Amino acid sequence: MRPTLISFDLRAGFGMFKKPDINEGLQLTFNMLHKPALLGILGAITGLEGYRQRGQFPAYYHTLRNLLVGIEPLGHEKGNFTKTVVKYTNTVGYANADGNLIITEQTLRSPAYRCYLLPDIDDPIQARLHDRILACEAEYLPYLGKNECSAWWDANSTHDFSEEKPEKPYVLATIFRKTNWTVREQKDDGFEAFDLFDLEPRPETFIYFERLPVDFDERLMQYRLDNFAFTNFHLRPSTKLDNLYYLPKEQKYVRLF
Repeated sequence: MRPTLISFDLRAGFGMFKKPDINEGLQLTFNMLHKPALLGILGAITGLEGYRQRGQFPAYYHTLRNLLVGIEPLGHEKGNFTKTVVKYTNTVGYANADGNLIITEQTLRSPAYRCYLLPDIDDPIQARLHDRILACEAEYLPYLGKNECSAWWDANSTHDFSEEKPEKPYVLATIFRKTNWTVREQKDDGFEAFDLFDLEPRPETFIYFERLPVDFDERLMQYRLDNFAFTNFHLRPSTKLDNLYYLPKEQKYVRLF
């Protein structure tokens, strides 16, 4: 096994990661790129098949689901992207059987994300993914949530990395799961599990939260959601985060999941 840490900056003019709990009225989007959507993009780049039959998961999901990924929003406003609401008529015949279907949809404007991957280049499929990302090549056109939102990527990089634990307060560049604890939760020794630390208060500090898909419930055929956070606060070394990687050249930490 030869894991290699790479990153690429994924961009689009618009994006729409539809929330599944909206059926009528305004359709809402997740703000952040989530792992199931990213796996679809990686499947398109690699040339793996997508959804073919109702009730069956696509080939890219089974093939790439265990790949560790990290997501860092770019060009955001304290973790948030500008959103707009668009209204249009779905002109597909079956959608208009009972009259015109008018859709009102929340859409991300100019979303961008730096995506980190840890592919095993001894695996032929992951090696192909690695090579195509670095060459800016794709088998199928990738998009952000909808095929109208075609995406491209640039600034491809291969990173030196280590799994050394931080010894002093650090800023985490990526979003991270808050599994099993909250900001206010306390550990047994009385210290905060989510330990924010800044030597001097800064007016631009923020904490962003969103409940995002991480996987699928294969019996119910729907998203499994988890709580995520993103912040520019410093975290104390005692903060318990697994899959933490240090990039010495960039002098920053990323967390993969």
